[in-house]
Order: sequence, then C-alpha cells, then structure tokens
Amino acid sequence: MKIHPIEYRYGTPQMRRIFSREYRIAMMLKVEATLSQVEAELGLIPEEAAEIISKNASLDVIELSRIEELEEETKHNVAAVVYALEEKCGEYGRFIHFGATSNDILDTATALQFKEGLKLLETQIRELCTILAELARGYSRTLCVARTHGVHALPYILGLKFALWLDEFMRHLQRINESYNLCVGKISGAVGTYASFGEKGRLIELEVMKRLGLPPPVFSTQVVPRDLYAELISHLLLISCSCEKIATEIRNLHRTEIGEVMEGFGSRQVGSSTMPQKRNPILSERVCGIAKVLRGLIIPTLENIPLWHERDLTNSSSERVVFPEVFILLSEQLSLLRRILTSIVVDEEALKRNVNLTGGRIMAENIFLHLIRKGLGRREAHTLVSEISSRKGSFQENVLRDKALHKYLSEQEIKDILTPARYVGLAGEIIEEIIKRFHNLVSAT
Repeated sequence: MKIHPIEYRYGTPQMRRIFSREYRIAMMLKVEATLSQVEAELGLIPEEAAEIISKNASLDVIELSRIEELEEETKHNVAAVVYALEEKCGEYGRFIHFGATSNDILDTATALQFKEGLKLLETQIRELCTILAELARGYSRTLCVARTHGVHALPYILGLKFALWLDEFMRHLQRINESYNLCVGKISGAVGTYASFGEKGRLIELEVMKRLGLPPPVFSTQVVPRDLYAELISHLLLISCSCEKIATEIRNLHRTEIGEVMEGFGSRQVGSSTMPQKRNPILSERVCGIAKVLRGLIIPTLENIPLWHERDLTNSSSERVVFPEVFILLSEQLSLLRRILTSIVVDEEALKRNVNLTGGRIMAENIFLHLIRKGLGRREAHTLVSEISSRKGSFQENVLRDKALHKYLSEQEIKDILTPARYVGLAGEIIEEIIKRFHNLVSAT
C-alpha cells in the first residue's frame, strides 16, 4: 500500500529508484564490499574474505525479506544488513564490517545516493536551460509590458524574461557542480579517530572513497559533519525557489485580465468539474505548492548540525524523510517546468493590448528624462509628467495637448519619445549575451 505521494505521484521514476529502500541497501552493500577489498589489500583481513564478501554483497544474493526479519529482531538497520551478508559468507563472515561503525556505511551510502541524484538533477536543469534559451531567442523581439508592484512600469521584451530565468538556472548548474564536492562519505570508525583500523585508517578511508568515486573525505566524528548536508540541501532548495519563481510568473500572466502567457491545455483536459470554460494553470500551481513543502525541510536540516558530543541519533529519523523528499520533489518541479515551457501559449495580441492599456503612460519616464535634458529641473519635470499622467484619457494625447511641454519638446519629438519599441534599452543585447554564455557552457562540458 502506497501512502506518500512521492511513492506514486511526484518525482521521476529514476529519482524514486535512487531513494528506494532497495537501492539504499544496495549502496550499503557496495560500501561493505569496497571496504573489505581495501582492507584485504592492506593486510587487515584475508584476501579470500574480501572475495567472498564482494561476491555476496548484493541483493541478487541476499533476500530483502531476510534483512527485514533481522532488523525486526535486532532493531538495528545496519546490523541487519551485516548479519544477512554474514549468513552468506560462511567462515569469512566475521570479517564483514571490520573496524567500521554504522555511519561509516550509512553516510557513505548517502553520499553515493546524493551523487546519483545530483546527476539526474543536472540533466534536468540542462534540458530546462536549452528550452529557456530557445524561448529567449524566439521572443527576443516580442514587445510586452514590465510590471513592478504588479503595476505597469516600462516597455519590455518577453524574451528577456526567459533569458533571465536561463541566467538563473546557469547559476544553479554551478551550484550543482559545487554540490558534488559535498557528497562526502567516511570510514573513520566509532568516533572518527580510526582507532579500529590502526595506523592505516586514513589510507583505508581515502582509498575506499577513491574507488567509490567520491571526493576526499573531511575529518569527522561518528558522522559526516552535517553542515555539509545543510549546504547541499540549501543549494537544492534555491533551485526549488527558482522553479517557483517561474511558475508564479506564468500563473500571473495566465490571469484572465492579463492573458499574455498561458499553460497549454490538452484537447481532453478538464479545467473544472462544473465550469466547462475553465483553463487553469494547474501545473504551475503544483510547482508552487511543492515549493512550500521543500522550503520547510531546511529547518530540520539545519537543526541536525548541532549533535551531542561526537553524535547522537536525532538526525537519523528526520534525514530519512528529508533527503528523499528534497530530491524527489525537486525532480518533480523540474519535470513540471519542462512540461509547462514546452507547451506554453503566448498570446501576442494580448501582449500588444496590454502594452497600450494605459494609453502610453508606460512612456512617462522617457518624457521625464527628455525634459531634464532640455533644461527643466528634475523636480519640476517629475511633477509635470506625474500631473499629466493622472489626467483622464490617453496619456499620449494629453502630452501632445500640454502647452508647457511644447516649450521643451516638439510634436514629432514627443511622438518618437512615446514609441514603446524604442524604449527597451539593451534588452536584445542582454538576451544574446546570456544565450551565448549558455552555448559556451554547453560546449565546455
């Protein structure tokens, strides 16, 4: 029976597999096998023991049901895995887990899961960046209105929205790259002193990590320092917030009164069980809803940094919830954004209508600046343009009729100044620069 939505509704199948119980146990067994191989080569256990342990350290050999039986009996998840493997290794079973503590295995298995999860997220983000680059270029000359405080501000270019989102997600690619270095394991014994491994302890740890493809370990207590986990999770939650940022903008632009950019709607899709006309931005709303959950998960992650002495167990239960939820729900957000952006609908008539909605008032700044250049004081110019913009009717017509303005600007100058397409600044150059940097990033990798 499935209960949590990440088991059946949210997240990609690939990410769910990485955080499944079977995969985690498989990673624990992989760590046990690698440890035995290194210990055998350095003379801590017989070579035959390492061969037998490695041969049997697999769920193809060990039945998951047996591990579950042993965990019920021992009330200890690592001991259950060790005992189940020991049962398959005969006389050499006593050399399993030699010198290790539970979190040598658990934290290193977590690092392997993190690494694989980051690879999937990186792939998703790269795909999203490609889509954003295409949208930025495709709408690089499409005029729209920029809004600040929800109110019309200045003329804008729709492609710049996509380009700035692309720029943000390129920063997230950099954060993902940095996060690989936070996928740290440990093989340092019960309190991090390597006492159980003797003088070769640090060498064992370094070699195990090297063979597992993990970065060099930091010094630890019984557990990997949790500030590393908090930093990694923070990186992922920043990505989640950026997903919410895009989804929030699409939800706003999807509003009936705006109607500029909308989610696609399937031919057999239903928007409401009772209102047939409804076309709701449900995917964007789902992205935003998931973000609320993900943000809350930073609290237990930060609170796991301070543990008693060389460790306590208060981190364990929360991490069992936090880690799968963060990776799986973030993969869901990225998957949703891909669906949204590949089927997005842009209503160019609505864009034009909204550019002209205020009768030219979005050009007030340009008039204001030109008056200053012509010699009118800043405060006087601001007061004059503000007063004209408050008048009823078309701003452009009111400007053209105002005698005070004609002392400084001719009718033709005013008409040129009030042309929205001429007041988008360096938007086109910004778009091209961001796209170029993305293509350079792709080429470099």
